Amino acid sequence: MNENATGTSEKKKKRKKKRYFLKFTIVCVLCYGAYQFLMSDSFNVTSIEINGNEYYTRAQLIQMAEVRTGKNMFEFDLSAIRDRLLEDPYIKNVKIRRIPMGKLRFDVTERVEYTAVPYGESYVLLDVEGTVLRVSEDLPALPLLLGMSLVEMTPGNALVVEQAYLLTDTLALLEVMGEYQVYFKKVDFSTVMVKAYIYDTLYCEGAPGNIRENMGSVEKLLYELYQQDITHGVIKVGKDNYLSFSPQIE
Repeated sequence: MNENATGTSEKKKKRKKKRYFLKFTIVCVLCYGAYQFLMSDSFNVTSIEINGNEYYTRAQLIQMAEVRTGKNMFEFDLSAIRDRLLEDPYIKNVKIRRIPMGKLRFDVTERVEYTAVPYGESYVLLDVEGTVLRVSEDLPALPLLLGMSLVEMTPGNALVVEQAYLLTDTLALLEVMGEYQVYFKKVDFSTVMVKAYIYDTLYCEGAPGNIRENMGSVEKLLYELYQQDITHGVIKVGKDNYLSFSPQIE
């Protein structure tokens, strides 16, 4: 009885091993078949869609991403492509998706040139968050930040200046300009209080936060001055809605 039981047990073990091997073989065949199918011409890239770009053209982004049609979409490492694009200071974020029927779709979020800081005979261009985008030799059509002491200006990183708190508050001030009919062509940091110039001979003077909080009143006063054809003077802005105008420039 013991010998028969032992023989039966051995046979069961052999059959079980065969079943495991058969299952493993089937799984391998299915995986290989799936791999061959995914790598077939059925999944070749036939079109590349780019959304959200303004600074870079579609052709430039495709070149930067190093993608092309005619190649299998699963041969592209989307994570590596994303990292490569994010190395550019103008690319804030990008989402890449494989779309059925051979499409690669890029949804790009770009940083926008918002202000500039003179640096010698050049200009350091920043986005609204103070990220350095590039250094330009040409005078940009952007608000200028004057009198700042630059510490570090690496493209893709935040601009580092000695007047860090003033820079942060001034960027916030410039951000709300679009909500009002007020445009500051330049902001001077050379004194304790900033001077935000509407014209070369007309400016607001005060802490950036106070000017920002009183933009509605500043807009109203500027309209009154415009009606009187006044383009010369100082608008002093303080706490608690303090606002005064003097035709004398200090």
